[in-house]
Amino acid sequence: MTNLLGEFECRLDAKARLALPSGLKKQLAQNEQDRFVINRGFEKNLALYPEKEWIQITKEINSLNLYNKKNREFVRYFYRGATELTTDAASRILIPKSLQEYAGIDKDIVLIAYGQRIEIWAKDVYEEMLNKEPEDFATLAEEVMGKINKTNNEDLP
Repeated sequence: MTNLLGEFECRLDAKARLALPSGLKKQLAQNEQDRFVINRGFEKNLALYPEKEWIQITKEINSLNLYNKKNREFVRYFYRGATELTTDAASRILIPKSLQEYAGIDKDIVLIAYGQRIEIWAKDVYEEMLNKEPEDFATLAEEVMGKINKTNNEDLP
């Protein structure tokens, strides 16, 4: 399983295509470098998934009980805007106009890679989010990570 990592400043070309940075592309297996799914993120950003990861996520989502109203709502919102993408000969992907508008993307963007996904942010929106970083990151870390028991989770360092 790929574990992506990094922050990359990029720019869309005149046709709204994104060239994947070489540092990010190197982290993907050869057979994962040309097929992706892009989707709305949980905040005002986009999420780009290698096709293999998207298949795993959809298995989880498709296992939800659709007789439950909240589950149906989540599924609708999650899949809204999801689009399959294939890179062109220059390893570029075309970001759909509707998703650009949703995330406020014009030209300058920031890619944040973590786990098995890549978040795509309009640069100004990303910088604004970073400016809202909590004053006491240590307290947030304790609240979120303090409940993890390392003896029960062998994958943690």
